[in-house]
Amino acid sequence: MILTPALCRAARGLLDWTQSDLAERSEVSRSTIRDFEGSRHDIHRATAAQLRRAFEEGGVIFMDVDGCGMGVCQRNGSLPQA
Repeated sequence: MILTPALCRAARGLLDWTQSDLAERSEVSRSTIRDFEGSRHDIHRATAAQLRRAFEEGGVIFMDVDGCGMGVCQRNGSLPQA
């Protein structure tokens, strides 16, 4: 799965996380997240894996939606973590 800037923003929105929250949980700098989400530059595969792991630990599921492409949703019983 390729993490896109839009998926990153959507996953943060589901969890009600700021870029700083994601940076802390993923151990990726906030400036890297800001630049990625703003489409200023791509991120390395390892960095994308760190972000995805943080999201999944927070309760987000990435899935392929037939006819639509990749999407995100919250795992049942997951509550946003501030």
